[in-house]
Amino acid sequence: MMIFSVLLMRGSEDRKWQSLSVMYVFSFVCINFGIIISVNGYAKGEQMLTFLTMELFVVCLLVWRPIWGFIVLTTSYLIFYYRISGMIDLSTVGKFTGVVDFSTVETGLGDGIKINGFTMWLSTLLFCIANYNKTLSQAQKDENLEEMNTYLSRISVEDELTGIHNMVYFRSEAEKLLNYVTTDKERVIFLFFDIENFKSYNDKYGFYAGNELLIKFAHEINNSFKGSLVARYSDDHFVVLTQSEGSMNIIEMLSESIHHLQGEVQLSLKCGAYKPIGNESDVSHACDRARFACNNIKKHFGRSFCLYDKTLEERFTLKQYIVNNIDNAIESDCIKVYYQPVVSTKDGTVCGFEALARWKDPNYGLLPPAMFIEVLEEYRQIHKLDMCIIENVCRDYRNAVDNNEPFVPVSLNFSRLDFELCDIVGYLGKMADKYKVPKSYLDVEITESALTEQQNFLQNATKKLHESGYSIWLDDFGSGYSSLNVLKDYNFDVMKIDMKFLSGFDDNAKTKTILKNVVDLTKQLGMNSLTEGVETAEQFKFLESIGCDKVQGFYFSKPQPYEEIKKLITSGKLKMPSNA
Repeated sequence: MMIFSVLLMRGSEDRKWQSLSVMYVFSFVCINFGIIISVNGYAKGEQMLTFLTMELFVVCLLVWRPIWGFIVLTTSYLIFYYRISGMIDLSTVGKFTGVVDFSTVETGLGDGIKINGFTMWLSTLLFCIANYNKTLSQAQKDENLEEMNTYLSRISVEDELTGIHNMVYFRSEAEKLLNYVTTDKERVIFLFFDIENFKSYNDKYGFYAGNELLIKFAHEINNSFKGSLVARYSDDHFVVLTQSEGSMNIIEMLSESIHHLQGEVQLSLKCGAYKPIGNESDVSHACDRARFACNNIKKHFGRSFCLYDKTLEERFTLKQYIVNNIDNAIESDCIKVYYQPVVSTKDGTVCGFEALARWKDPNYGLLPPAMFIEVLEEYRQIHKLDMCIIENVCRDYRNAVDNNEPFVPVSLNFSRLDFELCDIVGYLGKMADKYKVPKSYLDVEITESALTEQQNFLQNATKKLHESGYSIWLDDFGSGYSSLNVLKDYNFDVMKIDMKFLSGFDDNAKTKTILKNVVDLTKQLGMNSLTEGVETAEQFKFLESIGCDKVQGFYFSKPQPYEEIKKLITSGKLKMPSNA
């Protein structure tokens, strides 16, 4: 019966009650067998080990739940002692003669037998409970382990938030698909989706509502591209590998879907696309190109789709080159400092320099800042560049002073990421100490746009800079929408007025009025003013007349290496102050 029970339990779930019935019958047979054998043995003065063994076997191995163990034990013990209650302890009566006269012996169980029986019942019950707890504990561990394995298996291929596939699954399956002989690579396309302005949605409605939107859109995109590979790339980004035919209609439909989900915040869907070339099967490479195409149309109103082409290929190649070679460029001294003079309106002398980065590359030649600064910020490597500029400026100061050459304070441009990715304030102090540069010769410029996020964090950083003895400049004032808030929340020593204010200087009468009022505002706030983009003598004279303290622009000099600046000083085109 035991063999039959085991074989039966290995069957399907619908045969569960059949196997349990066999187990119960088998348990009954075992208990009955133990009672009969032990009662007969007891009558001969033998031990009742068979009964005890069957009890342990049934209650601990077959029916191991305590409540059932209690019922089985109590019932079987009562039956057993009822069966022997009419007998006497034959082990003592007739022990030597082997003959017993039941008519002369008092029947019934003595106190010793009762106590021993109760002790056996209690011991067996406790053993049953202990075995149950041990078995239950192991079962729970096995169940937890199974649940954990199931969970790990699920999250290894599924995005935890949205429930659609993640990039691990996408890369694996996409690579298989691209390598199938039956796949027509001419018809497949990688799509990269970005929900533009999603951060504003999070700020207004909270992260919970933002997550709900992502979940809804994830299922929307998953249902729209049935039969295709869909995955969440990161944050509010999604990727799809699908057939190019008919994909544009789905993209337009998804764009409409985003507008229905947006609420009061204006959301838009941007999509970048990349079509593999030849036998290309690098999924990460393809996703990067689709992403690059998508980023190319961000902040472009009215454009929702961009296909990766040859022009983007050249830009993408340069971008990858910049990211992969920034460390080598720093080590090989390809990063140069160009200085642009800052001139005082009071006497026309150079009162400072702005340090600007240039990349002299052996393959691409001279790279302007616009080609590499945004890329380094995107890939969170901008701090490497800024730290390099800091040391080069400090070294130039030391060389100039040691050679008795004129030198004035230099302003350094700091990115918001500098404060996150490294201890930029500590590094600045370290370089100043190393090259013995007075802190009054190092000014820090922070762009207005960098101050619109993480205000508490940056307020603490600017406070630390002030306490360390550095002058802090607000760069590009007027280029963003939060200018007045920035002036209210931060303390600056100099306000750099964005060069856009001078556009239309000769044609727009409002330009001069606005500039005058901005300069007056800096005086009321206890700051010095500096206007960028000065290109004509008329602009310089006007700024001088309204009390602007400093000016900067091509009218005086474009950014140049310090050796070229020295030539302008020697020729008299740039006037240095007497204390320089």
